Amino acid sequence: MSNTTPEVAAPAGVAQKKIGEVILDVNNISLSFGGVKALTDISFNVREHEIRAIIGPNGAGKSSMLNCINGVYTPQQGSITFRGKSFSHMDSHQVAVMGIGRTFQNLALFKGMSVIDNIMTGRNLKIKNNLLWQALRIGPAQREEEQHREAVEHVIDFLEIQAFRKTPVGQLPYGLQKRVDLGRALAMEPQVLLLDEPMAGMNVEEKQDMCRFVLDVNDEFGTTVVLIEHDMGVVMDISDRVVVLDYGKKIGDGTPDEVRNNEEVISAYLGTEH
Repeated sequence: MSNTTPEVAAPAGVAQKKIGEVILDVNNISLSFGGVKALTDISFNVREHEIRAIIGPNGAGKSSMLNCINGVYTPQQGSITFRGKSFSHMDSHQVAVMGIGRTFQNLALFKGMSVIDNIMTGRNLKIKNNLLWQALRIGPAQREEEQHREAVEHVIDFLEIQAFRKTPVGQLPYGLQKRVDLGRALAMEPQVLLLDEPMAGMNVEEKQDMCRFVLDVNDEFGTTVVLIEHDMGVVMDISDRVVVLDYGKKIGDGTPDEVRNNEEVISAYLGTEH
């Protein structure tokens, strides 16, 4: 891929933030499908309150890496440590309960449901009353639902989609659907948010909006973000650190400037021109 002028840049004037200790540690992860190696001995860490980007050409193993972190795939080797708890076999539900949220490259929204109802599905893990109480919507169940809806309304206000609260998601433009998908993940109140190409398929204006929301999620909510993104302008402008994969192997890891000047990364991904 040639290193052309970035298509869209991140908003200017981002305040300096304080990066914390390691919250997520990926240790020697290897993943194969039959005889095909998707990931080979991958290690990197994520610090609290940072935006950590994972980049690489198509087929580099980026989405497979996220799938290992959030329990969709079980690696054959290695382990992942989250807040001091190490695991090698964990399903998606358990990972979500631990505090890791996820958006997907291909939208998996309920197209016939409204925006608010889609985002409400992100609160499922936090609902304590059983299905009978929820169906009756009386007493504790009613109070709990009101609390969850208040939290969802806060997310809707944050994402500036108040005008579409009751609109079926399938009727929204693609960029707004991606925003709803982000809202559903935020409704979980995750400590770490995994974003799989949140700006894929967007025009320049939509990318700028999404870029702003990612920065605000990281700043205002204090959410740690792990981001897969192909737009190098966005990656280099909003990321604190970048890990680079190529053919399932790690070939670079460091600050945006360090990665930008890494000869192996330039050869494999960024192209030879600056």
